[in-house]
Amino acid sequence: MGMFDKLYENLALKRKTIVFTEGLDKRIQEAASRLIIEDIMDVILCGNKEEVLTSAKSNGFDVSKALIIDPESYDEFDKMVDLMAELRKGKMTHEECEELCKKSNYFGTMLVKMGKADALLGGATYSTADTVRPALQIIKTKKGANLVSSCFILFREKDGKEERIAMGDCAINLSYEDTVNKETGEVILSSARKLAEVAVETAHTASFFGIDPKVAILSFSTYGSGKGGTVKLSHDAVLEARAIDPNLTIDGEFQFDAAVSEEVAKTKCPNSKVAGHANTFIFPLIEAGNIGYKIAQRLGGYEAYGPILQGLNAPINDLSRGCTADEVYKMAIITAGMAE
Repeated sequence: MGMFDKLYENLALKRKTIVFTEGLDKRIQEAASRLIIEDIMDVILCGNKEEVLTSAKSNGFDVSKALIIDPESYDEFDKMVDLMAELRKGKMTHEECEELCKKSNYFGTMLVKMGKADALLGGATYSTADTVRPALQIIKTKKGANLVSSCFILFREKDGKEERIAMGDCAINLSYEDTVNKETGEVILSSARKLAEVAVETAHTASFFGIDPKVAILSFSTYGSGKGGTVKLSHDAVLEARAIDPNLTIDGEFQFDAAVSEEVAKTKCPNSKVAGHANTFIFPLIEAGNIGYKIAQRLGGYEAYGPILQGLNAPINDLSRGCTADEVYKMAIITAGMAE
C-alpha cells in the first residue's frame, strides 16, 4: 500500500472539509487550487474574499470554488465569540475572545470546533505556537492525553522497496520535566510519563501510516551503559509506555546504532525484540529529534511528512514557514485524511 492510499480511502468514504488559516499565502492558494481541481475535499480559506480571489488570480490560481470566509464579516461571528467565551470562561473575557476570533488562527480553529470544518492546516506564516495555542485552548487534548506532541513520517524507496519510519517528538515539546504541585511538591505528572505518552501516540500514528511499530526510546546509552543526561528519563519512559499499552512493542534506552543495526544489537542487547529492527524512534529532547529527522531527510534521502500533531480532539497540523506548495498539498491530504 502506498504512502497516501489509506488517506485517499478515508477521504473517499466521507467528504471532508479543511480550513487553511492563511488564504493570502501563494503556497496555500496553489495547494488549494490543486485540491479543488482534484475534488478530493472541500476547502475553506480564511481572509477577505475579494483580496484572496485577486491575489490568487494574480498568482495564476483559481480558488473561486473554495469557501472564502472573512472573520470581519462572518454571519455567525457573534455565535462563535459566545461559544469561545463559554469555552474560556474564567480565563478570557468576552471582549478578549472577540478580538482573538478576528485572527485567522483562532477563527479557523473555532470553525473546526463549530463543526464547519473537519481539520485545520496552518503555519505557512504563523509560528508553531500560534497554531498549537488555539488548538490547546479550544479543541483541547483527547481523553487520556496529558500533552500535545508531534511526529514525522519519513518515506523513501530504496532498492525497489518502500521504507517508512516514524520519529517523535521533533517539533513541539522542548524537553520533559516533572509537573509538580506547587503547594505540596507532589509530582502530578512525571517527565517519564510525558515521554511515554509521546512514544505511544507516535506508535499509533505510525500504525495509521502502515508501519508496524517497533518503538525505540533513544538516548546516548544502551541499557545503562551511560549515566546522566537523558538516560534515566528514556529508561523510565519505556516502563511507563509498557504500562500505558502492554501490547506495544517498545524497548530502550538505546543508542541509535543499537536500535537499527542487527550486528550492534547482537552485542549490546541480544534479547531485545526491538533492537536492530526499530522503525519508530522517540527522542528525549527536541534538539535531538529535530536534528535527527533532518539528517534522515537530507542525507538519507527520506521524504519527511509533518509535523503531525498528536493528542488533540481533531486533526490540526502545523506547516513549516519554509514549506513548498507541494508540501502544503500533501499535508492537507494527511490532515483531512486523518479526520474521523
